[in-house]
Amino acid sequence: MSRTYHHRKDRQIRVRGIRRKTDIRRLARALIELEYSRAKTEAEAEAEHKAVKRKKGKA
Repeated sequence: MSRTYHHRKDRQIRVRGIRRKTDIRRLARALIELEYSRAKTEAEAEAEHKAVKRKKGKA
């Protein structure tokens, strides 16, 4: 981890923040969840479209 240091005139060191490495596993889980929800939404929309199409065909 790297830190960003800033010096004041009186030479007190204050730490601005700590940079963290990217958590690849967490990122991968988030991307998988996003793709899963997109596919689910797409499948529901397609099923609804087919149901409407069937109703129009019977009428």
